[in-house]
Amino acid sequence: MRLDVVTIFPEYLEPLNVSLVGKARARGQLQVGVHDLRDWTYDRHNTVDDTPYGGGPGMVMKTEPWGDALDEILADGYEAGARGPVLVVPTPSGRPFTQELAVELSERPWLVFTPARYEGIDRRVIDEYATRMPVYEVSIGDYVLAGGEAAVLVVTEAVARLLPGVLGNAESHRDDSFAPGAMANLLEGPVHTKPPVWRGRGIPEVLLSGHHGKIARWRRDEALRRTTAHRPDLIERTAPAAFDKKDREMLSILGWAPDPEGERSGRFWRRVEDVEE
Repeated sequence: MRLDVVTIFPEYLEPLNVSLVGKARARGQLQVGVHDLRDWTYDRHNTVDDTPYGGGPGMVMKTEPWGDALDEILADGYEAGARGPVLVVPTPSGRPFTQELAVELSERPWLVFTPARYEGIDRRVIDEYATRMPVYEVSIGDYVLAGGEAAVLVVTEAVARLLPGVLGNAESHRDDSFAPGAMANLLEGPVHTKPPVWRGRGIPEVLLSGHHGKIARWRRDEALRRTTAHRPDLIERTAPAAFDKKDREMLSILGWAPDPEGERSGRFWRRVEDVEE
């Protein structure tokens, strides 16, 4: 996979040289180019922004540097043999970045990121390149950052770990929270390792039992508990068919009951306050 990032703060992307992403780059599994947008400015102040039409606070990133940068980066990529680029635009107004979207992006051979600063990039830039390639406008959460570079790091790490050969254990991401294709979209439960006792705290006996069926059931129950505590919305919108008999028993213990209006409302489970925990 090829990644290109255009930014006015190239140093912000230094984490792409470490951990799994850095190792993937060193092995040639991931080709990353970080480009300074100011290299495509032509005035002595290296200006990349200007005041917004229509008034209002803040500044807007200019069309010319972005257009020239993207044209050159795309041309260089094609010349080097890269194909199938998509534009990834980090923005609070984009679609939520999810594990499902990470999987989708991991299947693309070439991602071009445009992390903005100030009030964002002149919309004509995005509209122009949408005529040439797919555009993904993505948000990593319901909050606003000073710029999109942090989002680039988040998306890159989520995508890179899904590439073949990047993780030491190829099956590691199969049980991730939010992993597509799971019976139900649950958060992962707690994990433990040696020593068996730390500061007076032991680990659940079932994990020492060697009984794989019981261990799997314990992990599933803990996932249901954690999801109930932190993301009850995931349970609410999961169709009952995604849960087996043991799941439904645990959900009952945790205070859930099927919602009779589920087919119409899209909320298949509801909390029953008088069910004993």
